[in-house]
Amino acid sequence: MEENALQTSVQEKDVQSIPDGLTPREIVGRLDNYIIGQNKAKRFVAVALRNRQRRIKLPEEIRDEVAPKNILMIGPTGVGKTEIARRLAKLCGAPFLKVEATKYTEVGYVGRDVESMVRDLMAVGYNMVKAETQETLRAKAEPMVEDELLDLLLPGSNGKKSKKPSGAKPNVKILGNIFGENTPVQGSVIRIDVPKSDAGENAAEEIPEEKNEEPAVEMGATREKFRQMLREGKLEDRQVEVVVHHQPRFGMEMLSGGNPADFEEGIAGLQEMFSGGRVHKKTVSIREARQILMEETLDRITDSDKVADEAKRRVEQSGIIFIDEIDKIATKGGEGDRQAVSREGVQRDILPIVEGSNVNTKWGVVNTTHILFIGAGAFSVSAPSDLIPELQGRFPLRVELEALSKEDFRRILTEPKNALIKQYEALLGTEGVTLKFSDDAVDRMAFIAEDVNSHAENIGARRLHTIMETVLEDLSFSADEHKGETIVIDSAYVDERLKGVMQNQNLERYIL
Repeated sequence: MEENALQTSVQEKDVQSIPDGLTPREIVGRLDNYIIGQNKAKRFVAVALRNRQRRIKLPEEIRDEVAPKNILMIGPTGVGKTEIARRLAKLCGAPFLKVEATKYTEVGYVGRDVESMVRDLMAVGYNMVKAETQETLRAKAEPMVEDELLDLLLPGSNGKKSKKPSGAKPNVKILGNIFGENTPVQGSVIRIDVPKSDAGENAAEEIPEEKNEEPAVEMGATREKFRQMLREGKLEDRQVEVVVHHQPRFGMEMLSGGNPADFEEGIAGLQEMFSGGRVHKKTVSIREARQILMEETLDRITDSDKVADEAKRRVEQSGIIFIDEIDKIATKGGEGDRQAVSREGVQRDILPIVEGSNVNTKWGVVNTTHILFIGAGAFSVSAPSDLIPELQGRFPLRVELEALSKEDFRRILTEPKNALIKQYEALLGTEGVTLKFSDDAVDRMAFIAEDVNSHAENIGARRLHTIMETVLEDLSFSADEHKGETIVIDSAYVDERLKGVMQNQNLERYIL
């Protein structure tokens, strides 16, 4: 009975670590706010996310048997592969890491260790949980920071007695070193209680109690006045001197990787660790000092062990690693050069991580069995079948993303919350320029994007960035001269700015 209750409580705790409530349909709806089209890919990732939430609710004996269904996205650059994964991670509040497969290399070659992706994901999870924990502790830390600020403004006004003894205690006689002054053995002093009748001269050395009460009361009143002024924000620009502590950043994984930059950073962190970290004084305003002291106070009162345990549980149960450019490590047609051997070696090193293995991090051992891996690549030169069979089997779900059409480009320009037109309107709005795009201008730019992508390199929605910059180049340069004006961008304006480019197809591939 007790075991069942314990299992239920652990299960409920795991469920709380992954936010619930979003159905696959709702997840797709949220993704539609930022990503146009690619409905099939959205459905795949929505089901994958929902299945993770379903797995947590299963009984423990079944839960461990349900492995995540890793996804392989196939499609040209700029069609939304990375954006889908990034927005998905924000929706579920899970630790998320995006890495490029090309920066890893087989053990023995110069490059980053493949296991570092798990260590980086654990760092993301730790920082996420730490931020959440510190947000709950902020109310507790504010009075402590306020007292520290008052100590900086009024040194010695806190009324706390010094921990160090300021003089001899009553009825205590100090005899000195029992081994003598000339002996090499230096022990502690010996204190012997002396009766009051025999105290003699020592009686005069007794520390008087409660002297100078009036100055202490006056200082306390001054401190309270400063406290009130501090709360009212009247002292924000007052300059104070604070001691800034830089904690050493060091982990054994920094020394174990093959990247020289990681090794140098590890050596520097090791030196700082032995020296106790860097400490220096800095003169800042009260506004800046409050932020510095708040960070140090939150770090001091945060239980790092609990944060690490919670982060480890989240990473293992809901972590997502997005491996981009995975097609660049595929070997086409049995190539036998050294570079191909290295790429195949990277696949072999990634394989145990995706299959499920234990990786040492500075926050503990992380098991990767239930981490969701999403691979993505254009596969324009190679094909998914060029990956080693074992790695292919670890990405059972494959979805091909569609090339963007004129209608997709038009919607990308106007519909998403972060639409390009909205961004440029806001940017020029800071200069006092009101920018408006007509419907025919939007259609014209969408047509040009589709046309250029069709006979040049297909870079997807990124083509729109180039077109928008080219169209608005002159206006962005001289925006300060058009303050207070309303400028309408129509199709004629777009054609005028892109006329020379559209007439020269060879120039088009370099400019657009």
